[in-house]
Amino acid sequence: MSAVIVTGTDTEIGKTVFSAALTGALGASYWKPVQAGTDDEGHGDAETVARLSGRPVLPSAYRLKTPCSPHRAAEIDGVTIERDRLALPQVDGPLVAEGAGGVLVPVTRQLLFADLFAHWGRPVVLVARTGLGTINHSLSSLEALRSRGVDVLGIAFVGDAVEDSEATIAEIGQIKRLGRLPRLAQLNRDTLAQAFATNFDIEDFR
Repeated sequence: MSAVIVTGTDTEIGKTVFSAALTGALGASYWKPVQAGTDDEGHGDAETVARLSGRPVLPSAYRLKTPCSPHRAAEIDGVTIERDRLALPQVDGPLVAEGAGGVLVPVTRQLLFADLFAHWGRPVVLVARTGLGTINHSLSSLEALRSRGVDVLGIAFVGDAVEDSEATIAEIGQIKRLGRLPRLAQLNRDTLAQAFATNFDIEDFR
C-alpha cells in the first residue's frame, strides 16, 4: 500500500476538494479517520470526495455529530477516541488520507494530527489557501510537521493566483510548489479532474 496524507494550514481552505482531485488522479481509495460535523443531509467530507472522485471511500473510524475540533466533538458526543482505531487501513492500491483542519488540531487532548502523521510515517501534502495570512500559516505548519520528522512532499495551493505569496512560501519554507487548484465556477467530477491535470504533475504524488 502507498499512502499520501493530505493536511491543511487551516479549516475551510479547499483541502477536501483537493483530496478528491488527488484521489481521482491516483485511482486511490479515500479515508478520513475522524469526521466531525455533517451538513443538513448528514453528509460529510467522505461523501463529497466520493461524488467528486468516483473512487472508493472507506468509513471513518469516528463519525461525530458536533462540528468542531475532533477532541471537543468527541467529548460533547460522549465518545472516546482511541489511537489504536486510527491506524491507516490496508487497501489494494494507493490511499489518500485526510486530516481535519490544520496540522495542530487536537484529535484528543493528548494527540495532535501532526503527531498522528508522524506515527503513520507516510508523506504529507500540505494544502494552503492563497489569501491573506497564508505565509504565516503555511510556514508555521511546515515547522510543526518537520519538527516531528514528517516527510512533506510539497505544498499545494487553492484559490486565485497570488504569485508573491506562493513563491515566498516555497523559498523561505524550502518546500516544493506542487501547483495551484483554482476555484471552479462549476465544481463536478469532470471539471475537477481537468483542473488537477492542468495544474499538477501526478508523478509528484507517486
